[in-house]
Amino acid sequence: MPISILIAGLMIAIAVVYNAGKKTDSQAANLSGAAGNLTSPEKMKPISVDDHILGSLDAPVKIVEYTDLECPYCKNFQATLNQVISTYGDKVAIVFRHYPIPQLHPKALNEAQAAECAGKLGGNDKFWAFVEKVFEITPSNNGLDPAQLPKIASGIGLKTEDFNSCLSGDYGKDKIQNDTNDALNSGAEGTPYAIVINNKGQKAVIPGALPFEQVSAIITQALK
Repeated sequence: MPISILIAGLMIAIAVVYNAGKKTDSQAANLSGAAGNLTSPEKMKPISVDDHILGSLDAPVKIVEYTDLECPYCKNFQATLNQVISTYGDKVAIVFRHYPIPQLHPKALNEAQAAECAGKLGGNDKFWAFVEKVFEITPSNNGLDPAQLPKIASGIGLKTEDFNSCLSGDYGKDKIQNDTNDALNSGAEGTPYAIVINNKGQKAVIPGALPFEQVSAIITQALK
């Protein structure tokens, strides 16, 4: 009986993350169609200088992404967000918040801590460089060899000894947990999960790895 319960729970968790990653076309269309009447997810913590931000806090549109570094849909969505930045420039900023799901990806928490260590040792630019490299090389679904983490750190210009020392401790765990709590409070049911915010404080949810065209439609509406 306990084994049956465990298997059932795991199947439910997989279904939640799968459905969050791949929304149907009709669900995506409804989201884009509703973007003209942006609503605000309750309880999302405000963006601050303590966040990892790609772009400027003064950007008229910000996208807060909650992500798991071993989630294949997050990997795809990161490419979409990179396309957003290259298309919209300083009109859009990306805010990274952690949402590792260890029930599915046991390595994701350690990778999140590794990213935080990169940020501690090298600042915001190194944090983003580390995240980008992880998404570039990971096979996803818990497939990245942990031995690659210090190599990534070295490759972006960090001292391996300092990185390993940081990663062996508890650095970043509190922030990761706070981000995870924020994701859940903001309505996340899986990864990726993102919230678009404009200068009027209006918000719209991106409930999965939507393609660039649909994300672009939401951003365009938010810029009006």
